[in-house]
Amino acid sequence: MSSIALLSKTQIANKRVIVRSDFDVSLRGRKIADETRIQHALPTIELLLKHHNRLVIISKLNRPKERDEDHSMKIVAHDLKKYLPGYEIKVIDDFLTEDKKTFTDQTEKEILLLENIRFYPEEKTNDLNFAKKLSELGEVFVLDAFAMAHRKESSVTGIPHFLPSFAGLQLEEEMEAITHVLDHAHKPFVAIMGGAKIPDKLAFLAKLIELSDYLLVGGGIGNTMLLAQGYEIGKSLCEPSEKEHVKHLFALAKKHHTQIVLPTDLVGTERGAERIIPINQIPKDFSAFDIGPETQAQFGNIISQAATIVWNGPFGYIEDPRFTRGTDFLYYAITDNEKAFSLVGGGDTLAAISKKEYLNKISHISTGGGAMLEYIENGTLPGIEALKSH
Repeated sequence: MSSIALLSKTQIANKRVIVRSDFDVSLRGRKIADETRIQHALPTIELLLKHHNRLVIISKLNRPKERDEDHSMKIVAHDLKKYLPGYEIKVIDDFLTEDKKTFTDQTEKEILLLENIRFYPEEKTNDLNFAKKLSELGEVFVLDAFAMAHRKESSVTGIPHFLPSFAGLQLEEEMEAITHVLDHAHKPFVAIMGGAKIPDKLAFLAKLIELSDYLLVGGGIGNTMLLAQGYEIGKSLCEPSEKEHVKHLFALAKKHHTQIVLPTDLVGTERGAERIIPINQIPKDFSAFDIGPETQAQFGNIISQAATIVWNGPFGYIEDPRFTRGTDFLYYAITDNEKAFSLVGGGDTLAAISKKEYLNKISHISTGGGAMLEYIENGTLPGIEALKSH
């Protein structure tokens, strides 16, 4: 990180500062379901405000195909206001057509929040001309949206071409935590991987196998690995087309002396009835939705001995309360191991644990699912490289 300018090491004062924050919160209807991402953005915002800077904040909200009120940043502005009493938060409907005086006459007590940056198609295409127009709204740029740092988009990698650019406090914290795992991890290293799909996580799984002593696997990914090992998995979610790729992972694990630990029993339904079944007895009409108690005990024992833990992806169909036990068990096993450095991330994982107690016992909770995976896989991200080169 030495080649990156850090906000924590620089006093920026009395400037117009563009902040790329991550307010991509989950919604329930027109209300925010989880404010974690807003809360994580506050330290950088508050530090800049403390030094009398005028802020222009950029974020996206979901993946709108066109402008619509359901994805307006007004939803975020409403909730952000309660964390920043004394400040007026003004949503700029279209910065391209907004009266220039809105920006030139901005006071310290006004925070300008641009409308959803994904309303502009130029954002996703990383249009440099569009990035230049964004850069003209400020004198300094701060990237604090770790969850977006793996994207080559105008507000992430484009603006640093035109302005002095810094890593915000949240981005710095994320980089430090992942660098610790990559370069300073203590053994035993236990990686835990859940979730549904394998194709977009193959390279990440390969990297985890190189790093870890144990790879505990569940969810749809675990089902596919069981299938590749010759087990019948019934009607359970899996990806048969990935069997050969999975076999390569087992070969890689053998080469690196990493133990891939699969479930030994599964919880699911057979003809509508909930059942717990050992993996060598699964009938053809059984659908697995969680790991069973025997698997929990085995995984818990391994987690209790870990010195480093990385977890991404829930282990069950967490939308149904009947199938959250496995994921809950993993969470409490990790928080119970207070001697380990633990890194937890991924959107679905955060949704599963965000309302739980003992969150402070996890060493670092990453707000970026894809970004966390890609950073561990490659050791850097496009957004971080943009800060280095400009």
